[in-house]
Amino acid sequence: MKRIFLFLLTNVAVVAVLGIVASLLGVNRYLTANGLNLGALLGFAFVMGFGGAIISLLISKPMAKWSAGVQIIEQPRSADEAWIVETVRKFADKAGIGMPEVGIFEGDPNAFATGAFKNSALVAVSTGLLQGMTREEVEAVIGHEVAHIANGDMVTMTLIQGVMNTFVVFLSRVIGYAVDSFLNKNNENRSGPGIGYMVTTVVLDIVLGFVAAIIVAWFSRQREFRADAGATQLMGRRQPMINALARLGGMHPAELPKSMAAMGIAGGIGKLFSTHPPIEERIAALQNAQQQG
Repeated sequence: MKRIFLFLLTNVAVVAVLGIVASLLGVNRYLTANGLNLGALLGFAFVMGFGGAIISLLISKPMAKWSAGVQIIEQPRSADEAWIVETVRKFADKAGIGMPEVGIFEGDPNAFATGAFKNSALVAVSTGLLQGMTREEVEAVIGHEVAHIANGDMVTMTLIQGVMNTFVVFLSRVIGYAVDSFLNKNNENRSGPGIGYMVTTVVLDIVLGFVAAIIVAWFSRQREFRADAGATQLMGRRQPMINALARLGGMHPAELPKSMAAMGIAGGIGKLFSTHPPIEERIAALQNAQQQG
């Protein structure tokens, strides 16, 4: 419940701030005496949609550190920490990206990568992952996370989320205005949007938001396959990634906080809202690629 509450609280705060900014800039003045100003509405939807997504991206790294309790490895204090840092450095150099920050967090087997830019990202692994896997398997997991960074997945997800958010805000208000106009077509004393507009807009924000989430989750599942393949390229072979996924499937990795779940290694249940494909499908994809290669 903590991760869900944190996610909802963050989004409510971002939307509230953006609403105030939009009011100050006047981009929310899309309801006029002559009807709906579609240009102004599109501007408002764009600010709300992309603004929320971009702000979430920019704060992704500090939020990840705080919500997961990540301890950044400034100076390795053990052979294991030194090995983790060196492994990340090796893969980052091979992938052609800047050296990410490297951190460890307490918890069951999992890992994630996050950050707004390729050359200043964060890779973090859990203590459970380090304790429950062989070094080769941990190396494959780290390679998967570095592949996410090299593929630009954080930025791509932000752009897709921004587009979806924009459509949700735009369509909900256009349809809300149409419903309100129909309900008040015989009301000559109407001076502005009525209850029909407000109720319809709120309901459609929720309904269309779920549709948008399904689309974003579908894309997220596709990029997991690409990150798995990226890890095999960084390591030069597929079996370590296959072994790591198989072990994770038996470990039942803990869920990450919602704000970084899309960047985690954990396999999902394969449903519409899952950001990760089932581990079985990911292993099968690697095995098929191995046979074809």
